[in-house]
Amino acid sequence: MAKTVDDLRNELRVASGRFEREISATFTKEDLAALCDAVGSEIDLDPLPPKPEMRAAILSEIGDDDEPTDTDRPFRKAELETIADALDE
Repeated sequence: MAKTVDDLRNELRVASGRFEREISATFTKEDLAALCDAVGSEIDLDPLPPKPEMRAAILSEIGDDDEPTDTDRPFRKAELETIADALDE
């Protein structure tokens, strides 16, 4: 059975040292900061930057997009799958 977006988000949360959520929820700033650390992003996390900046840093680091432009929205399923693959390597 294919993973849902919620399954992928929870998988990424656990892989980055965060906790699973029982309800459907987009990533918090803290979740995104943990993902930035997990993928080795060089973004300054003190203080936490806006969500779009952290999303762009994650996508740029995993090589999904050299110049991510549409990061004002939550990650799409394909992006979540790419991030999960990058963390599995």
